[in-house]
Amino acid sequence: MDGGNFDLKEEIRDYWSKRSETFDLAFGHRIAAGPEADAWQKPIRDLLGTEPKRILELACGTGEVTRLIHDLGHDVTALDFSEAMLFVARAKHAGKTRLRFIMADAENTMEPDQSYDAIICRHLVWTLTKPETAFREWFRLLRPGGRLLFVDGDWARPKPAGRFASQLIWLIDRLAGADRNYDGAQSDHHAAIMKALPFGQGLRPAMLTPLLTDAGFTNIELHSHDPIAKAQRKNANLRNRLRTYVYQRFILTCHRP
Repeated sequence: MDGGNFDLKEEIRDYWSKRSETFDLAFGHRIAAGPEADAWQKPIRDLLGTEPKRILELACGTGEVTRLIHDLGHDVTALDFSEAMLFVARAKHAGKTRLRFIMADAENTMEPDQSYDAIICRHLVWTLTKPETAFREWFRLLRPGGRLLFVDGDWARPKPAGRFASQLIWLIDRLAGADRNYDGAQSDHHAAIMKALPFGQGLRPAMLTPLLTDAGFTNIELHSHDPIAKAQRKNANLRNRLRTYVYQRFILTCHRP
């Protein structure tokens, strides 16, 4: 790994470690029980099936998606390279069977070849420093017939309608004060990291297809994130409902033949 990427990875690790302190307070990160959890679980259940599987969750963070995968009956290995994030996740899931946490780099997991039936991640792909390497690594980890499922979005630029939603959020912040449960993602630190990332100018599904194909994946399919956003809006305040309209989000799946 070259020095530049090492420095970038350390910046990313530092950023997410600091975010661990407030991550579950920020809207869109914590997954509330009820309609929102159900909406997150539905694509996992529908796209991976109900048969128990051995699943690797990459960039598990504080273990919110971990809970949803585990509750569906799967054996889960949850990976993150921030010890601070893993500390929160381990405490949250203490005593559970069929679940292990490991600290490792999602781009170089050191896990055995063909050891998982599926790989799942949320909001990881946009942070990859070497996406081509990561996708080859994930292909290596999957058994033949295994499936990769990830949720991500274009966080660099709002949708056309999202610009209006952003302006309304700004106005609410000015009138009512900033939302203390939403830390603004340490905006300066976040912006500096994004600028250095391959997908820092935006992540769109069409950008991923050739990279996934080159890694060996087939049956690349795009799925709507709208049911999750709709569920998030059910019990949210106006500011958080508006947040669900700002960026284009998506679910993508593909197979290892």
